[in-house]
Amino acid sequence: MRLRIRREAGGLWSRVRGVFGSGLERWRQTKFHAWHQSRWEDSKRFRIANYVLGAFLAFTLVLWVAVTRNLPSADTLLTYQPPLPTMVRGNTGQIVYSYARERRVQLRFVDFPKPLINAYLSAEDKTFWTHGGIDYSGFAGAVLDYVTKLGSNERAKGGSTITQQVAKNILLGNEYSITRKLKEMVLARRIEGVLTKQQILELYLNEIPLGRQSFGVEAAAQAYFGKGVSDLSLAECAFLAALPQGPEIYGREKHAARALERRNWVLEQMAKNGVASAAEVAAAKAQPLGVIARRAEVWDSANGYFVEEVRRQLIAKYGENAENGPNSVYAGGLWVRTSLDPELQKATQDALRAGLMRYGGGRAFTKPIAHVDVDKDSWQSQIALLGKSVNYLDWRVGLVIDRDGPRATVGFADGKTGPLSGIPDALREGDVIAAAPSGNGWALRVVPEIAGGMLLAEPASGRVLAIQGGFDSGLDSFNRATQAMRQPGSTIKPFVYGTGLDYGMSPSSEVADATFCVYQGSKFGQKCFRNFGGGGGSGNHTMRWGLEQSRNLMTVRIANDAGMDHVVQTFERVGIGKYPPYLAFALGAGETTVQQMVNAYAALANNGLQFPSTLIDYIQDRSGKVIWKSDSRRCEKCNMPDWDGKPMPRFDSRGKQVMDARTAFQVVHMLEGVVTRGTAVTLRDLDLPLFGKTGTTTGPTNVWFVGGNQQIVGGVYLGYDQPRSLGGYAQGGTIAAPIFKQMVQATKHRWSTRPFVAPNDIHWVKVDRISGKRVFTGSPTEDPKSSVIWEAFKAESEARPGIGTEELEKQRAALINAIKRGSQRGSTSTAPDDAKEPEAEPSIAADAPI
Repeated sequence: MRLRIRREAGGLWSRVRGVFGSGLERWRQTKFHAWHQSRWEDSKRFRIANYVLGAFLAFTLVLWVAVTRNLPSADTLLTYQPPLPTMVRGNTGQIVYSYARERRVQLRFVDFPKPLINAYLSAEDKTFWTHGGIDYSGFAGAVLDYVTKLGSNERAKGGSTITQQVAKNILLGNEYSITRKLKEMVLARRIEGVLTKQQILELYLNEIPLGRQSFGVEAAAQAYFGKGVSDLSLAECAFLAALPQGPEIYGREKHAARALERRNWVLEQMAKNGVASAAEVAAAKAQPLGVIARRAEVWDSANGYFVEEVRRQLIAKYGENAENGPNSVYAGGLWVRTSLDPELQKATQDALRAGLMRYGGGRAFTKPIAHVDVDKDSWQSQIALLGKSVNYLDWRVGLVIDRDGPRATVGFADGKTGPLSGIPDALREGDVIAAAPSGNGWALRVVPEIAGGMLLAEPASGRVLAIQGGFDSGLDSFNRATQAMRQPGSTIKPFVYGTGLDYGMSPSSEVADATFCVYQGSKFGQKCFRNFGGGGGSGNHTMRWGLEQSRNLMTVRIANDAGMDHVVQTFERVGIGKYPPYLAFALGAGETTVQQMVNAYAALANNGLQFPSTLIDYIQDRSGKVIWKSDSRRCEKCNMPDWDGKPMPRFDSRGKQVMDARTAFQVVHMLEGVVTRGTAVTLRDLDLPLFGKTGTTTGPTNVWFVGGNQQIVGGVYLGYDQPRSLGGYAQGGTIAAPIFKQMVQATKHRWSTRPFVAPNDIHWVKVDRISGKRVFTGSPTEDPKSSVIWEAFKAESEARPGIGTEELEKQRAALINAIKRGSQRGSTSTAPDDAKEPEAEPSIAADAPI
């Protein structure tokens, strides 16, 4: 029974388990399948999510790398040096010029007035003081604006904080792209971590571009209102704050209405932000814009040639642009102290111009200033691009835009046009000319074709005080005082005579004024020198007389006796030039510049001590540190804390003794005679102690005068740029010397009346002016023709005793009578005491191997 019960029960269980088990299995399998299917779906979704997330992270990483790769470091702003112009000062410390392509003036944060700061914050970045570099609400608005303007070619605006604008203006540039915007945001965050808010705002207000070539608010204030930021009204501050959104729009006169609307909006924002009262805003709104006409930087044009020469020297030393180094001319912010004397410079310009006009101003029109192929649609741009100007009387540079028979029309860079009168046949359409107002039109003015250069210097230092390199620096920047190589003619003779004095001669030494011939070899044969005008000579005369009357034959004999190799060594020592030892160079056949000749004469005036010719005293970098100075001497013990009981430390002389001091003074003393009774006698009525020498080269092609006193020495020449004859009447004493005279007359209070001071070991001896013999009776007088004069001698070469004064007068009278009788018979063997012969001139070519 038990067995049966177990068997039956087991079967029952098997049937129940079969029935329920299969159901359970089916249920289990069904549930598992459903779970498995769900899990697979979840896994699929998870993988997709992972893929999306991975792709997003990868995209973010790539974008981050793309944005931050090669991103400038915000730390560079800590030492950022903005490009600044170079400022040039004259010898009084006054600013006389600026080398600038952009208007830039750097201010500190404390220098910006509060209304101006508030105006910019109200217009550009209301939350500047609180955000961390990015204004996210403003950025969202900018994104929306960008989306709405897609495909319209319009540029989205807004969204940039002041910090972002600093990043853009200084570190990134103005490229319009999403990438640049992202870089700007990254940099803005970094900048906020490096700089204070005040430093950021200072950079912004100094660097923001505001039109009219102005960068920064101070430069813009000067450009738009002609005043500094400290003098701006509330309305003017608001106008400047309106400019960043469109300086080329709001800064132009034709968009004045839009500018007024934008300015008033800025004022309203200031009231809304509580930084200006309603009454202040209302009063500011009632004011006109007050913007002045656009104008170029105004500098005294008289300084043009001087500052251009300084610019050349600075570029050679430091480079032109920022890539050339930190002290470049147009970006380095240098402060340059020069030796320019504004008063002397103006007088030099006026005197040279007057001389050029006297010679060439009344001549017929021969050629224009320049010539262009006129484009009737853009002639104004053509004349503007030439960059020509003239600052003389009421003259202007214009372009002949039309020529029809006897009628012509002239146009100017400002767009004005008018009929032109006084039209020569040579005038053509496209000629660039000078014109002056005349009636209802314009009259042609002729710029002298004759050119020239003039320079003044200080003998005691070598500092150049004034330079005029032509008629007007606005017409031509070529500097004929420093760059033009010209034959100096007879102005070189004092150094020939100085060499003779060094080799045993004295001012009273007699030299034959007679034909002098030399054999030049089989190729050239014999060469005979002659005086100016073909004269063959007038007998024996003193060196003094020969220099005063500028006698060629005497000069050649002195050079020959002293040795031409010694003469050219003197030329080289004083800086005139390096020449071969041919006699032609003793008469000025070599080439040199006005600057070199003036510096050589400065050595004469300074008793043989010569200093380098300089225009720049010293140069400071933007922080005020002196980085170069012309006087590089050091004084090692000048700063000792306590005196050591020894002699006081002194600087060594900066100059170089290029001539014997006694020789130099003897030459100067003879050159005083050139002014009082020689070829430069036109200067005598200035009633000043002056020395100098005239010069006229073969042709004549150049006329010269160089001279001055022991405080100021100057030189001037006139001649065509392409040398040709000036006319047989042209001489240094009649054309060049009067130019120097006019300059002295205009600045006479600057010229000392103190006589020339002689060096030690000069012996003063009374001599007969004609014979050079020592006399014991009579006294020198103020009369330039006095028969007795004081002559300067070295101890070893004093004049020999002569006869008494009464006997001397008898012989003089007899000699003059004999000369007169000889003249009546056609004889010219001697010259009377007061004969005024033309100055001696070089009569052979520079390359003649004499």
